[in-house]
Amino acid sequence: MTGIKHWLVPDWPAPANIHAATTLRTGGVSLGTFSSLNPATHVSDDNERVRQNRQIIRVMLELPAEPVWLEQIHSNRAVKALKTAIVEQADASYSNESGVVCAVMTADCLPLLVCSTDGVQIAAIHAGWRGLLAGVITNTVVAMQQQDLLVWLGPAIGPDCFEVGPEVREAFLEKSASFNDAFKQQGNGKWLADIYQLARIELAALGIVNVYGGTHCTFTEHERFYSYRRESQTGRMATLIWRE
Repeated sequence: MTGIKHWLVPDWPAPANIHAATTLRTGGVSLGTFSSLNPATHVSDDNERVRQNRQIIRVMLELPAEPVWLEQIHSNRAVKALKTAIVEQADASYSNESGVVCAVMTADCLPLLVCSTDGVQIAAIHAGWRGLLAGVITNTVVAMQQQDLLVWLGPAIGPDCFEVGPEVREAFLEKSASFNDAFKQQGNGKWLADIYQLARIELAALGIVNVYGGTHCTFTEHERFYSYRRESQTGRMATLIWRE
């Protein structure tokens, strides 16, 4: 397609048969706070506009099939992505089949894409701090049963904007002292959490060192990204991966 691109392509050395993207908030038909390319049905947007946005995404990315959308619940559940009308309650999906599109939706939470270096396995992960704490990344990697993996960290709230209470930091430190490096103290008794660093620490513990991305901030880049923290009622970006 020509003209303005309404999506990001991961900057990672994935095999040639792996395709991936994160949609931006531009290029769709939704109005108001959902303006404009919102693919989420659970945020009180007009359902017909959401349907049109999903079709726009499918066409502009030349997807081989409708994405396997999930009902995301901030859990650690990873499921095999299946072409079915049933929408699973989960926060990650994986596949080793061609033509299956794994997808997650975010608006400050961290989307991760994973692929094996041989181009066989793929996964998409939705990781807010609750999912990270619960081990959604680890559960997905274990389910993939693959050693050599590449990971791309998609657009999430940046380390200068993600304020959390002391109980969030304490919960991560109870899990591992190594998470301390992802928190910076504020003067108001709160902490700034680096969600990208939290993910990198967990990935490193899994032996995954080929990690890319993690440079955007959904909260401050308001023209490109939706942000739940910034707008409360807003749309979502879709982060998708598929293989030939």
